[in-house]
Amino acid sequence: MSTDIEQIKKKIIYRSNYRGTKEMDKLLGAFTSKHIDQLNEDDLNQLIKLLEIDDNNLYNFYNGLETDIVFEDNKINNLFKNFKY
Repeated sequence: MSTDIEQIKKKIIYRSNYRGTKEMDKLLGAFTSKHIDQLNEDDLNQLIKLLEIDDNNLYNFYNGLETDIVFEDNKINNLFKNFKY
């Protein structure tokens, strides 16, 4: 089980650092690096969902702008919204 979690963490770290835009690479990479070791399995699944959202909507959500989608009120989204880069 621990090996599976470590594999998931590696995939999350990779995905957060290679988004498509440098701004989101840096922002999500720093966010993931700071929080990944404190997250449980449910939190990791929420983070995976966050990483599936396109860069434009993530950027707008982070900056308090209007988005095309509705973001859930959960631990990961709140951590990301309040993250200071």
